[in-house]
Amino acid sequence: MSMDLSLHLPILQVIVPLLAAPLVVLLQPRNLAWAATVAVCLLAFAIALQMASRVLLGDILYYEVGGWRAPFGIALQVDAVNALLLVVVSGAASLAALGCRESLFAQIEPRRHPLFFAAWLLLLAGLSGMLVSADAFNIFVFMEISSLASYILIAGGPDRRALLAVFKYLVMGTIGATFYLIGVGLIYMMTGTLNLADMARLVPEVADQRPVLLAAGFITVGLALKAALFPMHVWLANAYMHAPHAVSVFLAACGTKVAVYVLLRIDFSLFQAGNLDHSIRFALFLMPLALLGILVCSAVAMFEGQLKRMLAFSSVAQIGYILLGASLLSEAGLTSSLLHMFNHALAKSALFLAAACLSMRFMDLRIDSLAGAARQMPVTSAVFVLGGLSLIGVPGTAGFVSKWVLITALLEQGEQGMVMVAIVLVSSLMAVAYVWRTLEVLYFKEPAGELKFAEAPPLMLVIAGSAALLNLVFGLMPAVPLALSQQAAQVLIGGAP
Repeated sequence: MSMDLSLHLPILQVIVPLLAAPLVVLLQPRNLAWAATVAVCLLAFAIALQMASRVLLGDILYYEVGGWRAPFGIALQVDAVNALLLVVVSGAASLAALGCRESLFAQIEPRRHPLFFAAWLLLLAGLSGMLVSADAFNIFVFMEISSLASYILIAGGPDRRALLAVFKYLVMGTIGATFYLIGVGLIYMMTGTLNLADMARLVPEVADQRPVLLAAGFITVGLALKAALFPMHVWLANAYMHAPHAVSVFLAACGTKVAVYVLLRIDFSLFQAGNLDHSIRFALFLMPLALLGILVCSAVAMFEGQLKRMLAFSSVAQIGYILLGASLLSEAGLTSSLLHMFNHALAKSALFLAAACLSMRFMDLRIDSLAGAARQMPVTSAVFVLGGLSLIGVPGTAGFVSKWVLITALLEQGEQGMVMVAIVLVSSLMAVAYVWRTLEVLYFKEPAGELKFAEAPPLMLVIAGSAALLNLVFGLMPAVPLALSQQAAQVLIGGAP
């Protein structure tokens, strides 16, 4: 009797990297461990693409682990809200592992390669599990798996300053996870279930809404910490800066976005529909912090002297864009948020891959030390140009599409929306300033001495160049991610059956 594997795609998205992780530990030759990790990541990417294509056609993939019906069993679900992010997570894991091979071999001790790549697959499994889980407590379980794996990966490089960065990340991540778990416990106390769909049915029937509102507050703050929303972002800059370059590529593309997804999924499915007062609180909490994050972190990035740290502060500002759209509580605003998760992942993947290429010739990645690098590394510099243009939001790039949708959503808000549009435009000009400052050093500043080095290794250039070109492809042909984002916004806002 044949078995239809397409029915098991949601669980395969998680268990393939989860079961492969302990097997990779046994592969002692470093090339073999790396090759196995890349193969698993590419398989996860293929699974995510298959599910996204089915969701685009209107399917919802639902899986009951062990055949146990929810709410008694564990359920997994893939729909328009998480299908695009599954592609981002598995794609980022594949790009980073494949494109940063030389960088990984240079930064990680050979004897630690199997353990490092096992943690890599655990991070992929944890993030994928958070996305597909339809159970609030299992989201917490996968959150902890991904967090523990990310701590190992960040501290896995030769930079001992990463240990302090990891400790700060651990403290903030633990606080965030604890707040989330307290909120889930309060809802469980009021409803007696952990299944998200069952919670959504029972929460409006709770007689006393005060514990539910308290749970909403705990969950929102906890996940805002995980998502590095300003001013709860203090762990992010040093973690990205001191992590191995491949880890920075992986985390910058998708790490915080998965926490944003969980925040939006839980808040809109559980709290928005049944309580108008919470909707107002949600907007009043997120909107000011998002606007402050956009302005303050863009300003900090303008004066930051280390390349990866500058890109990290830029990421916090981009998280502000994502949550600003969500705080509008409109279909257009949510569409811009979900689309910007995808487009920002493309831009940051290209930029951090360019940084990884530069690190093969410049160890500290101080911006001033990159003077004249474009003369010897023209392809790497071109990758940075394309990623920077998408980050700014230049027409023809992916970043422009999501910013245009956001501005359109803001203009629907009247006079207040005009003020927020002005803030978005000012922050885009700030992005021009810090991207141009780097390009000026790369292309126009005279080096201190004679440059005697060549481009990054060919594989790194191919992967980095591909990531940069994707920013143009989805800037000129944004139909697929835009359609998935619109479907997802309809699901969250209540427009889909």
